[in-house]
Parts: sequence; C-alpha cells; structure tokens
Amino acid sequence: MKKLNPTRMNLTILKKTRGMAKKGHDILQRKREVLVLEFMKLLQQSKNDRSYLHDLMQGAYKTVAMASTYIGDFELENVAAQMPETTPVKITLKNIMGVRLPEISKSKQEISFLNRGYSMLSTSTAVDDVSDSFQEVQDTIIDIAKREQGLKRLVTEIDKTKRRVNALEYVVMPGLKAQQKYISMRLEEIDRDMFSALKHVKKKLGKSQ
Repeated sequence: MKKLNPTRMNLTILKKTRGMAKKGHDILQRKREVLVLEFMKLLQQSKNDRSYLHDLMQGAYKTVAMASTYIGDFELENVAAQMPETTPVKITLKNIMGVRLPEISKSKQEISFLNRGYSMLSTSTAVDDVSDSFQEVQDTIIDIAKREQGLKRLVTEIDKTKRRVNALEYVVMPGLKAQQKYISMRLEEIDRDMFSALKHVKKKLGKSQ
C-alpha cells in the first residue's frame, strides 16, 4: 500500500476510506451469509430430489415390466419408438445477491395425453402408466438440473466473496489502520516540535526585551 504524506487532509481521507472499507466488508459478509444459506437450502433439496429420483426410477422400470407382460416387448418397443425423444425446456434466470441462478421448466409444448406420439385407444393402460412414470422422472431430473446448476454458481460466488472479505479484513483494513496510526503519530510529533520551537522563540524574545 502506497505510503501517504503525514498531512491532516490525508488523515481525514484515511478515516473516510476506513469507514467505507468497513461498510463494504459488512455488506460482503452479509452477502456471503445469504449465499451460504441459499446454497445449503438448494443442497438439501437436491439430495432429497436425488433420493426421490432413485425411487421414481425403480417404480418406472416396474411399470415397464408390467406393460411388457400385458402387451409384449415388441408392442412396447413400437410404442416407445413413436414417443418424442425430448421435451423442450425453458431456461430463465433469477437474481440472488447478484448471482444469476437458472430456472429450468418445461416449455408450453410439453407432452400431454393428446401428443404423446401414440394413440391411447389402441394401447393398454399399462402403457399410459409407463408414460406417466417416466414423465415424472423427467420432471424430477429437470428440478435436479436446475438446482445443481444453481449450486455450481453459488459455490463460485461464495468463494469469490470470501476472498474479497478476507482481502478487506486482513490486508486493506489493517493497512489503512496502520497508515492512519502512522500519520496521527507524525502529526503529534510535528505539533510537539512546533510547540517546542514556538516556546524557544518566545523565550528568546523575552530575553531580548
């Protein structure tokens, strides 16, 4: 940190700068706390979703086994071939303390009973159960993707904010304090020297009269 000349103006500037640094430090501390809370919330939700997804997958494959029993593998594969490969998704962003977190949702063209790619009248209800089960699996995967992308962005921002807080707390603020102390001491020395010099001059003037 550049050393300033010991003047009263620089001392005033340092006091104001220290106050601004303290405010910036407090704001960044609060920001980090909010981000950590949001991270922990998303992390718990993501863990719950992954556990839920595991159960959903098991249930979905059971519906496949049941549908295979009712209509046979060949017919089931034929129905599967008619299904759309993917469902379009919409990605938007929400802002939390300056961090843009993704919001992933299905677009308006999501699969419905009318556009699943197969005729409900020509298939068993077991096929519908398979479709419904894997639709729920897909919804959960979208939720997990949204949260885990958010977690990655939060980790990056928390780390960046932590570095800034540490830089202010352990480098900038101590440096400003040391400079303020140095200038205050030098000004006190100058005042003492000036007082001694004036006293000496006054003494000499008194002798000469």
